[in-house]
Amino acid sequence: MFRNLIIHSFEVTQCNEIWSFIRFVMSSIFKFSLNSLLSHSAFHSIRSFMSREIHRWYSPNLNKEMEIVVYGHYGFALLMFPTAAADFLEYERFKLIDTIGWFLGEGKVKAFSINSINNESWLNNSMHPAHKALRHQQYNRYIVEEVVPFIHNHSKGLVPIITTGASLGALHAANNFFRRPDIFSGTIAMSGSYDLKSYSKGFYDDNVYYNSPVDYLPHWGDNFMLEKMRKGKIVIASGQGDYEDPNASRKLSDILHSKGVNHWLDLWGHDMKHDWPTWRQMLPYFLSKFN
Repeated sequence: MFRNLIIHSFEVTQCNEIWSFIRFVMSSIFKFSLNSLLSHSAFHSIRSFMSREIHRWYSPNLNKEMEIVVYGHYGFALLMFPTAAADFLEYERFKLIDTIGWFLGEGKVKAFSINSINNESWLNNSMHPAHKALRHQQYNRYIVEEVVPFIHNHSKGLVPIITTGASLGALHAANNFFRRPDIFSGTIAMSGSYDLKSYSKGFYDDNVYYNSPVDYLPHWGDNFMLEKMRKGKIVIASGQGDYEDPNASRKLSDILHSKGVNHWLDLWGHDMKHDWPTWRQMLPYFLSKFN
C-alpha cells in the first residue's frame, strides 16, 4: 500500500489535505532517521568503504581543464551540478555526499559531481550578457559531448543518468534534462529558479530563451522529446523558508502539467531554508523513492 502511495505521488496534480498530512508525517520520520544516522559514528566510516576517484581532462568545448569526482561503484548515474560558482567538490565539503553514502556504498547510485562555470557566465558582472549566454551554451555542449560519454565509459554501459542540483545547480540540472530527455532519465531539482531571465538582467536572445525552461517548455512541440520527457522521473522540490522561492517551482509545475508531463512537485515546510541543511535532507529522501 505504501509503495502504491509513493508511485501515485508522481501522478497527482494537486495535493489535498490528507496527502499533505501524510507527506508531513513521512517527511518528519525520514528527517528524524537521517539526523540519527548522521550522529552515529558508524555512518562516518561509510566513506572508507566508498569508492572515490577524481578525473580531469582538457575540455575542447570550454578550452580549459575540467575536473569531475566519482563516488560509488555501481548503480544509476547521478550527475550533480554545483550551486552558484562552486566547484566539483562542493557537495563533499558540505556533507551532502555523506547523507547519500548508504546509496553509494550499496551500489544503488553512482554519483558524478562536476565543476560549474557560472563565474564565467551569469555570475560574472564584467562580461557582456551575450557572451555569458554563449558560455552557457558551451557548458551545455561540454555536458552532452564530454561528461555523458565519460559517465557511460566509466560505468561500462549506457546507464540511466539522473541530473540533480540545488539553487543555480537546480536550473542546470532541470534544463539539461528538459533539453535532452533522450539522454537523461530524470532530474531532482532542489530550490531552483527556472527562469534564466532572473540572471540575464534584461538581456534576451536565443541562447537565453533555449536555456530558460519557463520560456521554451510552453512552446515545446517536439512530440518525440515530449514522450521521452513524460517517461522521465522528475522531482521539483523547494522549501518555503528564508530565501526560498516556492512559486518558481509551482510555475514550472504548472507548465509541466500543461504539457502532460508527470512529475513530483514537493514543497517542504516554512522551516526549510535555502541552505545546506535543507538539501542534505531532500536528496537522500528523494533517492529513497527511486527504484
